[in-house]
Amino acid sequence: MTLRQQTAEILEGPRMTGFIMAIIIFNAIILGLETSKPLMAAAGPLILALDKICLAIFTVEIVAKLYAFGPRFFRNGWNVFDLLIVGISLMPSAGGLSVLRALRILRVLRIISVAPSLRRVVEGFITALPGMGSVFLLMGLIFYIGAVMATKLFGGAFPQWFGTLGGSAYSLFQIMTLESWSMGIVRPVMEQFQYAWAFFVPFIMVTTFAVVNLLVGLIVNSMQDAHAEESNAATDVYRGEMLARLERIETALAEKHTNLGKNDP
Repeated sequence: MTLRQQTAEILEGPRMTGFIMAIIIFNAIILGLETSKPLMAAAGPLILALDKICLAIFTVEIVAKLYAFGPRFFRNGWNVFDLLIVGISLMPSAGGLSVLRALRILRVLRIISVAPSLRRVVEGFITALPGMGSVFLLMGLIFYIGAVMATKLFGGAFPQWFGTLGGSAYSLFQIMTLESWSMGIVRPVMEQFQYAWAFFVPFIMVTTFAVVNLLVGLIVNSMQDAHAEESNAATDVYRGEMLARLERIETALAEKHTNLGKNDP
């Protein structure tokens, strides 16, 4: 086994994975402590030193992966994700780039690439994006139609909510989230327009209880598909290992029989 293969095996092993996960969680705590002025005044140099140590560990890990996997490193999307996160953290945060200092918290997202369960969630979400695009388009049409109708129906009496197309769309979005929709908007409107409920209630039924649940269903279905693919892949790997073991056993038995045949007088 070559040095690269040994390095790759170590990097992909459970011990290294657990160690990196622990460093990510520890670094997240350190970044949180940096937001406390009393703590920074008392132990600022120590906290900053620990943060640099964590970043150094992440950098060494990325360099080791680049060495171990070579061009294959960039074929794995999670490796590229880790490289971008660490690269952003290494950029200077002085002068006009001071905003990058706040982006260091993105290192916490590296736990997604380490934890298989979180990876499955993200992969399921990404897989659901094409179907979600169609649902978002449908919701956009519903919002546009509803905003035009609400502006024409209620804009004159309630310009603060429905005076413009954009204001109507925002008010309808608030209604869709069910945040103060009844006492805050709909009931005041119904005081002047008695049958306004005939517009708002179907809008809530369609958007909140139908379209939003359709989005949730798409994401859940994609996550189940991703989990099934991962399980099938694990099963294939296990089957391959078992077949390889059986072949080695058969080869050993065949060699044993051959040797016994040669030793017979």
